Amino acid sequence: MSTEDRRSRRTRRLLRDALVSLALERGYSNVTVEDIAERADLGRATFYKHYADKDALLSRVVSDLLEELHARLLPLVPTSSVGFTGKPVLELFRHALEERDVYRVILRGEGDGRALQEFTDARTAAAAHVFRARAEHHGVSPRIDVDVLARAWVGEQIAVMRWWLETSPPQLSPEEVTGMLLDLSLRGRYWANGFDGAPPDRAEEIPAED
Repeated sequence: MSTEDRRSRRTRRLLRDALVSLALERGYSNVTVEDIAERADLGRATFYKHYADKDALLSRVVSDLLEELHARLLPLVPTSSVGFTGKPVLELFRHALEERDVYRVILRGEGDGRALQEFTDARTAAAAHVFRARAEHHGVSPRIDVDVLARAWVGEQIAVMRWWLETSPPQLSPEEVTGMLLDLSLRGRYWANGFDGAPPDRAEEIPAED
C-alpha cells in the first residue's frame, strides 16, 4: 500500500470515528460537516475531498461495516447452509461487540433510518440465501415464504442486538445470546415460554383477503 493510500485510509478512519462519536453524543441530525472535521482535527477541504456530505460518509460507514462482516461470515456459509449451527449469528454478535459504537449508530436508526434499512436489507438477503440453500440441500419446501422468514429472523437479531449493545457492559456474552436465539429458532416461542409438548392448534384461522 502506497503512502498516499495509507494517508487516505487513516483520514477516512478519523472521519468515521468522528461521525460515530458525535452521532452518539448529539444525534446525527445535530451534527454538521464542520463538527466532524473539527472532531477529526482535519480541515473541511479534507472532508470534501473524500465525501460529498455527511450522508455520504454515513453510507460509507455502513458499507465498510457490511463488507467486513461479510468477509468474516463467508467461511461459515457452507456449513450454515447445511445445518443450524448458530456460528454465523455468534460471529455477528462478536463483530457487533468489537464495533459497538458503529452498530449502535446504525441500530438506533440515525440518518432518517437509511443506515438501518441498508443494514437490514443486506442481512435479510444473506439470510434468505442461506435458507433457500438449506432447503434445497435437504430437499424440503419451506412452509413460510422465505423472504418473510428471513425478515423475521433478522428482525429478532436486530431487536435483541440493539438492547444488548445499549447496556454497558452487555448483560450476556455473545455465546449466551446466540444460544438463546438458536434455541428460539429451533424450538419456538411456545417452548421458550416454558410450555412442554406440542402447541395447541390455532383456535381460529386467519381469514384470507377476498
